[in-house]
Amino acid sequence: MFIHMFAFRWTSRATPELKHKVIAAIRGLQGAIPGLLETYVGENVSPRSQGYVLGGVMKFPNQAVFHAYNEHPEHQKLLGWLLPLIEPVEVDFQP
Repeated sequence: MFIHMFAFRWTSRATPELKHKVIAAIRGLQGAIPGLLETYVGENVSPRSQGYVLGGVMKFPNQAVFHAYNEHPEHQKLLGWLLPLIEPVEVDFQP
């Protein structure tokens, strides 16, 4: 198993509508990209969030499938419009 975790801070470009679109788009990757086993995304309510207001976790069968996900056209399309809206941090690991 391989886990991909992420957290986002929004930039000034992120409108409320775009924030909802981001959540729906991330959830929409489930079933659209082979090997993406589980996807969870939602508002970060931790008091220690350091400004990271959206978080998520994705589960893959192994690291090779995760790398294929990173290069998948649907993921790349999402990144094309998402990256200007966020300041991300990511953690990837094998449990």
